Amino acid sequence: MIPDSFIQEMLYRIDLVDLIDGYVPLKKTGANFAACCPFHSEKSPSFTVSPSKQFYHCFGCGAHGNAIGFLMEYSGLGFVDAIKELAGRAGMQVPDDHGAAGQHVEKSQALGEIMARAARFYYEQLKGSARAVSYLKERGVSGEIARRFGLGYAPEGWQNLAAAFDDYSSSELQLAGLVINNERGRLYDRFRERVMFPIVSQKGEVIAFGGRVLGQGEPKYLNSPETPLFEKGREVFGLPQARAAIRAQDVVIVVEGYLDVVALAQHGIGNAVATLGTATTTMQVQKLLRQAGRIVFCFDGDAAGRKAAWRALENSLEVLTEQKSIAFVFLPEGEDPDSLVRKRGGEALQRLIAQATPLSDFLLRELAGHCDLNSAEGRARLVADAKPLLGRLQSSLLRLQLVKRLAENSGFSQAEVERLCDLQSLARPAPARAPRQAPSLLRPLLRLLLQKPQLAGGLPLDLLPGNSTEARAVRLLCETIGDGGVRMLAYPALIEKLRGSEYEGILRAAAAELMQQPFAEEGIDAEFEGAVKRLLEGEHKRVFAVLQEKVQQLGVSGLSSEEKQQYLTALGARGRPGSVG
Repeated sequence: MIPDSFIQEMLYRIDLVDLIDGYVPLKKTGANFAACCPFHSEKSPSFTVSPSKQFYHCFGCGAHGNAIGFLMEYSGLGFVDAIKELAGRAGMQVPDDHGAAGQHVEKSQALGEIMARAARFYYEQLKGSARAVSYLKERGVSGEIARRFGLGYAPEGWQNLAAAFDDYSSSELQLAGLVINNERGRLYDRFRERVMFPIVSQKGEVIAFGGRVLGQGEPKYLNSPETPLFEKGREVFGLPQARAAIRAQDVVIVVEGYLDVVALAQHGIGNAVATLGTATTTMQVQKLLRQAGRIVFCFDGDAAGRKAAWRALENSLEVLTEQKSIAFVFLPEGEDPDSLVRKRGGEALQRLIAQATPLSDFLLRELAGHCDLNSAEGRARLVADAKPLLGRLQSSLLRLQLVKRLAENSGFSQAEVERLCDLQSLARPAPARAPRQAPSLLRPLLRLLLQKPQLAGGLPLDLLPGNSTEARAVRLLCETIGDGGVRMLAYPALIEKLRGSEYEGILRAAAAELMQQPFAEEGIDAEFEGAVKRLLEGEHKRVFAVLQEKVQQLGVSGLSSEEKQQYLTALGARGRPGSVG
């Protein structure tokens, strides 16, 4: 586990403006920097970076975060990989208390170097293989596209990699999945007589290979086994090459084969990626939804293609949010994306993509296809089959739409469908009782503390209402500052400490407001004093209301001596003379 102190120090050293400018050109706009948002399509810049507070916020789509969040969202890196990337930029070594993590990093680096050397070997072999070059030309692949994807060739023969590695018997070659040691102890190359497709990580490093047999033969595609570098369920082929096109169009096309990706790129469709010979996983969908607002799965129209699409649908439900969409294209029988674009051109596929079937339509159509909706039994089965899918769906708004359509198709009422599918517990909770203190007072307090953390020492926390989420956020902010948990409340470190908590959204909103309307430095102390005064007045009103209610129920005699004094003081403050016996 990476210590918080290391993350704070790393974020303190990283300049967010320099980091983001390396990916998205920024322009100075007043005190901040701006650009068109890299996370959604827009024509005028709404993506803003604060150099003083070191966070970004998009006033269009709401994207918000620090350096770690940017790399995770923009490059699709996991949390640990984002930390490693930033630590390298800051010239820091990720701490390792027990040595295991350091050994893992060293092993991964060694395997990465092996994979890179193998990729160069296969690439050079392609140049010298007339048969492999002829095969790619027949498939319409140009030299430029072959270079872009780093295509190579594994020659026929059993130990060709011995020419690339001094120690062919090295256990690391076997660990990398390049060499196999059979039961007789014989070593031989895993990939032989195949066109090689390097699988590249988000960081641009070769982590695995897919090999396509020349001509006929089984298996048609052979993938690297899972290794310390490579987990099939997490990776897709072609994402680094497709990232710019995906970002420009805000759409990613998912196909099944490596050659499909290459063929689409050859015909000007650069936003395609491929799964790795297995069913689409939830982790792959989640990775792709970080890159684009829309995923279109493009599969063959046969039974196998529809089965693959259904698995993709099932594994998308838990990560599909209201801001994202997923759709499906089923190609004519006998066609795949490669053959379609070679016969009809890229425009034909683009038209199919534009007309793709939404996830909701595909889901209901597939369920209805297995039911006889003309019978009571069939309509009952429709709702029963939909029940587990609706329960997994994260998007509450889409779930509501599906419930309405299920009610129409099944003859049940919407309430009956919700009850039969046990969806009542997933409904939005009833609004909480209004907090004692209006948010309009507490939100400025949050902004004041974010702009000038030193003010926290002068805030009487006992005046904050206890039943308000914003009040709890203010209290947490003050406690964090007082504990010295972050360096003078560096906002990037604070938001990292609160990632995933109930306070994260409130603080993000306050920080975004502060970006637009910072307090004037010369007037910030007066603003704070005014906020504290209003808190004190609010507390006096609350205390008086409680005492007044008690007096009405029990009379003055029901008050304690201390309460009588408080009541008298409150009456005086309200300009109502009186005596308490």
